[in-house]
Amino acid sequence: MRAYHVRVMQDASPRDDNRARVLDALRRHGCVSRRELVDVTGLSRSTVSSLVGEMQDLGHVVEKAHDEQPSGRGRPATRLRFAASAGVLLAVDFDHHQISVAVGDLSGGLLAEKSTSRVDQAVDAPTIATDLVAAAAAAAGAEASAPVATVVSLPGPVRMRDAEIAGSPLLPSWIGAGTAADLRRRFGGDVRFENDANLAAYAEHCYGAGRDADDMVYVVADDGIGAGLVLNGRPYAGAWGLAGELGHVRVVPNGPLCRCGNRGCLGTVAGAGPLLELLRTMRGDDLTVRGMIELAAGGDEAARRLVRDAGFAIGQVLAALCNHVNPARIVVGGALSDPEAPLLDGIAAGIEQDALPGTAELVDVVRGQLGPRATLLGALALAARDTDRLPSARLSVAVPP
Repeated sequence: MRAYHVRVMQDASPRDDNRARVLDALRRHGCVSRRELVDVTGLSRSTVSSLVGEMQDLGHVVEKAHDEQPSGRGRPATRLRFAASAGVLLAVDFDHHQISVAVGDLSGGLLAEKSTSRVDQAVDAPTIATDLVAAAAAAAGAEASAPVATVVSLPGPVRMRDAEIAGSPLLPSWIGAGTAADLRRRFGGDVRFENDANLAAYAEHCYGAGRDADDMVYVVADDGIGAGLVLNGRPYAGAWGLAGELGHVRVVPNGPLCRCGNRGCLGTVAGAGPLLELLRTMRGDDLTVRGMIELAAGGDEAARRLVRDAGFAIGQVLAALCNHVNPARIVVGGALSDPEAPLLDGIAAGIEQDALPGTAELVDVVRGQLGPRATLLGALALAARDTDRLPSARLSVAVPP
């Protein structure tokens, strides 16, 4: 079987060009029917059928039965997707609590995922991630030794120039350790490093609560407070990749010391850790974040006040962002965004108080739909989109003469 690969087609025949159009449609739209390929590519039904049959014979495209039968009779509708043997995308997420990896097909569709408890040490984490990738690839029936693209998620600001963590105390042993270069050597191919909130934002835009909002802000309210931006339908990371550090906006002059070294940052008054410390003085030292949320959901006045006040502080910072960027939607995720807790009410109130009236009235504040898997799904989605920016960016299958 010839391997799927990415290359520039020079002196392509009309059939090669048509094949590239079908492949590109599959990559962009994922699992699609033959009829949809005809509509998207503008090719005739017979041409699409012939090209799809050719790629099926090569093992690059497979059929998947659709769940519904039109009009309740006839054969179930079938949809086409890339086979794992055509090539894979990798997503690696070094989360606050665990390491997760996913193997996806060339459209970003999830094939398999694995996870384990997080390891902080830079010398151990790449090895563990590599082992997880191998296990996920085996589960997907794929070869992960030469992925088409890999996106690695890191829980902190990532400098685009050298793809190293920019001073994040969440992974202190990684700073200056050359971990990015080590991961590039291990995974090969095209490797991109991204902040976790940026990837979660992109996932919510592609698959979740921000699907119909081309200008949106994703806020993660958890151990820390972070944000990811999607502007004009594309993830926005700023000139050097450091945009969205919402948790390090000063809200209390001369306030509590933040782990970044400054005082009074939003994360020191609205992060789950500081809230938990305050509530433990009243509800016991063994209280967890989950327990705090359950107390708030159950009507505990102290817990509800703390969570709502945290939301109000986040909303005040978002108000300034709304005045600058004018997003259509703010999507909120993280442990504090539980639907039974009043965090979103507080955020909306903070925005209403401090944003320009027109901006405050037009922006929607909603809860994220993808939960803790948002970052991993966003990494796969970005890897699929990134095949557009590879040096040889046109898709083609090597067909035997």
